[in-house]
Formats: sequence, C-alpha cells, structure tokens
Amino acid sequence: MKFIILNRGARAAYSLNLSGARLWLAGTVVAGILGVSVIVGYFIAGNQAGLIASNDIIAMQSDLREQRESLLELRTVADEQIDALALRMGELNANVIRLNALGSRLTGMADLEEGEFDFHNPPAVGGPLAPADDTITDVGQLPALLADFVELESTLDGQEQQLAALESLLMDQKLRDRVNPKGRPVKSGWISSFFGKRTDPMTGKASWHRGIDFAGKYGNDVIAVSDGVVSWSGDRYGFGNLVEIKHGNGYVTRYAHNQELLVAVGDQVVQGETIALMGSTGRSTGPHVHFEVWHNGKAVDPAKYVRGH
Repeated sequence: MKFIILNRGARAAYSLNLSGARLWLAGTVVAGILGVSVIVGYFIAGNQAGLIASNDIIAMQSDLREQRESLLELRTVADEQIDALALRMGELNANVIRLNALGSRLTGMADLEEGEFDFHNPPAVGGPLAPADDTITDVGQLPALLADFVELESTLDGQEQQLAALESLLMDQKLRDRVNPKGRPVKSGWISSFFGKRTDPMTGKASWHRGIDFAGKYGNDVIAVSDGVVSWSGDRYGFGNLVEIKHGNGYVTRYAHNQELLVAVGDQVVQGETIALMGSTGRSTGPHVHFEVWHNGKAVDPAKYVRGH
C-alpha cells in the first residue's frame, strides 16, 4: 500500500510504501494505542464516579447519625412528658374521688332526695345536634393517654357543674333559714298573751293583739329570731323602747317594752344575738317582750314561727 504525504511549507510530497506485514503492524499499533486510551479513560471515569459515590455515602451516613440522635432526644423528651402526664392523671383521679365523696356528703347534708344529685354519673344534658367545629380534634384519633385526659376533664366539668348547683341550693336554703323568723325572742320566759282577739289589759275591752307577749324578769336577754338589719331602735308610742328588724323576703320583726336597747338603726344582727334587755316601758303592766312578725306589710301570728323552731 502506498501513502503520499504533502508538506505545504516545503512544497514537496513524500510517498510511503507499506507492504502487507508493515500495514498489519501499523494497524496493530494504532489499535493498541486506542485500546489503551479507552481503558485509561474508563478507569479515570470509574475512579471519579466512585469518589462521588463515596462522598454521597458519607454524607448520607452523617445525616442518618444526626437523625438517630434527634430521635433519641425526642424519645427522651416524650418519655419525660408521658411520665409527667401519668403523674397528672393520678392527681386528677384523686381529685375525682375526693369530689365524689364531697358531693355525696353535701347531698346528704342538704337532705336531698336520692338520685337528685348523683356524683357518680355524668349530669343529664342534651341539645340539638350541631355541625362540628373544624378546630375540634377527633378524640378517636388521639393517643390513649390524651383521650383519658379528655374524659377526666369532662368528668370534672360535670362534677363542677353539679357542685355549683348544689352550693347554690344550699346557699338559698341557708339564707331562707337565716332570714325567716324562727324561734323565741327570749332565752327564758313564758307566753303570757297570744296573737288575735283578747281583752285589753288596760281597758278591759275587746281588742286585737298583733303579737305574742313573753313574760320574764327585768334585764333578761331579748334576742333576734333571724338575721337582718335594724330599721328602728328607740321609743315608739305604745311600744315603749322598740327594736324593729328587717330580714328580707318581706319579713319584719318587732320587740317592744324593752328596758334597754343594745343596737342602733343600721346595725346588722344575726340570729340569736342579744338586741335588748327585757323591761316594761310603754303601754305595759310588767316586764315582758311584745313580739310581732310582719310579712309583706301584714301582721301574722308569730306562733307558727315560734313553734317551727
């Protein structure tokens, strides 16, 4: 085979004759050079790819270590929180038991009918079904511990409502008991004249007696029959030294013919408090207390309030 090589600079041409053996050798050399180039390039590319892959693996391993540490920290925090929640759960259970006992005792003290206040069961409630608020979490999706908290809170809310209602009821009963006249206006003495029609001790004629007279000794204690505010303390025609007390619920009581008055207008008095000393001032025949009970502007027989005690 003959090859012609041109040289522009020298403006000359050269010729190269290759015989069969020479041509085969040249081809072999060229093929070898190309093969070596390919192999070298492959190894270089492989090393670069391996280096990149190795760096990625190292980075992933570092991320995994960080995530594992974060998970351990979260687990530690979660365990601490669960322990705290469990402790709080025990405290709430103790409060429920204590409230049940208190509610049962108060119910017994109030003399309520059995079942009227049942602190062992939720209070009776109701109402129409309304669309749920999107912000409300579905209890069924909560963890068991959080669901128990929700149930306990609901129980405590129900008991709180029942206790508030019971407290209000007891307070109303207590107020009624303390403002309604009840008992005798003296610590010692006896009834000398009843409410209603009688013969007037001064004139001997028929008259109407608007109270009950309690006879006793000079200086005996005269006491308030219920809580109230003094609306009169002084001399009053026919009554002598008079104490008048307003109690609320339309009730007013009067204590007449006293020797000495121990309270003034505007004073607050409580049931059983000594408000005067027995005497015989005013229209009287001897030491006694003329006791009147007025309800809604009308004099009523004090006997039922005295007997009621």
